[in-house]
Amino acid sequence: MKIEDTLENQFDELGNDHISTSEDTPLRSDAFDLDDAEKIERIRENVREIMLTLGLDLTDDSLKGTPNRVAKMYVNEIFGGLNPSKKPKASTFDNKYKYGEMLVEKNITLYSTCEHHLLPIVGRAHVAYISNGTVVGLSKMNRIVDYYAKRPQVQERLNIQIVRELQKALGTEDVACVIDAKHLCVNSRGIRDIESSTVTAEYGGKFKEELVRREFLNYLNLDTHF
Repeated sequence: MKIEDTLENQFDELGNDHISTSEDTPLRSDAFDLDDAEKIERIRENVREIMLTLGLDLTDDSLKGTPNRVAKMYVNEIFGGLNPSKKPKASTFDNKYKYGEMLVEKNITLYSTCEHHLLPIVGRAHVAYISNGTVVGLSKMNRIVDYYAKRPQVQERLNIQIVRELQKALGTEDVACVIDAKHLCVNSRGIRDIESSTVTAEYGGKFKEELVRREFLNYLNLDTHF
């Protein structure tokens, strides 16, 4: 029993320190054996049991629909990025206009979920690439960010997954992503520091060079108003 308690404490400490154990989202081999309807049904019953355990009255008009709402939200919305069928197709095109400079899509709104406490991560992603002859539609960059954000995440992993996906689509290593986000598991519980945010980055190819990286970061400082 002491060994079990020690392991549980280690796992708690790992989660409280927001340490990732994998660059890939940890999924079981049977992750897609159930269809969405079956997953919603199971989650609904489990959420219902949690609420009953907490002492909530599920006959109340305000609460009776909560288990079903949470289940549908988990499967169809905030964890929809776990479903490979929802992965956006990154349509690419030949760079016929010969644009050879850096392309930056900044201030992409990001909503994700901390995998350690299942609380929101809210922030901005800034993505850039240098074409080697192929370009991608601007909206696809936003969709790739949204897809990988819609799963239980660690921010460092999210950076890596976004960059990997764009590198694969564009056929180049010259891709970068910076994320600046607030973690409600830090802001609303634990230390309850509402001012802090977390900044992470992943640089590939030419972005590992200091001058190229500095150019990218300078673009992020441009004050854009409409």
